[in-house]
Amino acid sequence: MSSDRLRNATGATFDIAVTAALRLRGLAGGGARTDKLGHAQRLEALAQVRDVYGAPRLWAEPDAFFTPPAPLAPRLEMVREGRGVSVVDASWPSNFEPYLEPFRAKYLAHENNRTAYARLFLAPRPRPAVVLIHGYLAGQWGIEERAWPLGWLSHLGFDAAIVLLPFHALRARTDRRAPPPFPGADPRFTIEGFRQAMLDVRGLVRWLRARGAPSVGVMGMSLGGYTTSLLATVEKNLAFAVPIIPLASVADFARDQGRLGASHEAPEQHRALDSATQIVSPFARPSLLPGERVLVLAAEGDRITPIAHAERLARHFDAKLVRFAGGHLLQFGRRDAFRELRTWLRGIGAASR
Repeated sequence: MSSDRLRNATGATFDIAVTAALRLRGLAGGGARTDKLGHAQRLEALAQVRDVYGAPRLWAEPDAFFTPPAPLAPRLEMVREGRGVSVVDASWPSNFEPYLEPFRAKYLAHENNRTAYARLFLAPRPRPAVVLIHGYLAGQWGIEERAWPLGWLSHLGFDAAIVLLPFHALRARTDRRAPPPFPGADPRFTIEGFRQAMLDVRGLVRWLRARGAPSVGVMGMSLGGYTTSLLATVEKNLAFAVPIIPLASVADFARDQGRLGASHEAPEQHRALDSATQIVSPFARPSLLPGERVLVLAAEGDRITPIAHAERLARHFDAKLVRFAGGHLLQFGRRDAFRELRTWLRGIGAASR
């Protein structure tokens, strides 16, 4: 077996084992009321969600559904300084209002989620910046600082900002033993969660620009890759977008993880879920970036968001797809992929030469 095949197989095996463990602990999106519905009831509930979020006026333009952010005035707190970079924590009120009025009280009941957070890595003078978006169940600062090559990005000439997704890390609900409701079995939380993510991340992008960054790009892993892809269809003030080991379809993920009932019921439920969540799909709108400013990185052995997700995104964005060895969690070939990323960033004029 070749080295890459071995690394792909090892990565795939590890992905499968971790996914199984999470499912047993109830961390793979289980436990919601919709999980207990029968087939017909699920289809009816999903049809209701589709009808509510499918109003034609919501599709007229991105800002009709994804509310543009107001200018931010974040609270800044110094964490540390070193190697010419200041690490600063930023927080600000997430002034998000759910679109679905009857769902408002349930969504906003999670008080921790009403504040948005980002950890900033800033040079003495503003530079081009990159917003980094974490994956599902992640967002803890210590983990994210190891997951992202922050020193490498600084060497390329970037300031960086790790932003927290709704209901994750500091934004998690009080009962941290339960999985985040976003994304989850209730499609309303999934839809409204992505709406809130767009509001918070767009606000941060615009604040970085107002602070003096000449350009701002975005990179995201897994769930963050989905968020990055969606952002590229909503926010026009981006220099580039890089989805990494990305999720591309909520419905595909639910099907692949066995979340859609018996095998004979799954295809119909898949179509219904895909239709219900279409309003927040990266495929629902054209990219606001030219294809040469989107790069997709994917692991050959990924069994959590298989490479088919990345392939769909690359086709939609008319973007280059870089494949590397390993799985979703054990990214053995990521160094090779990031070398290509560096060349690409320099090629589009986003990084220092």
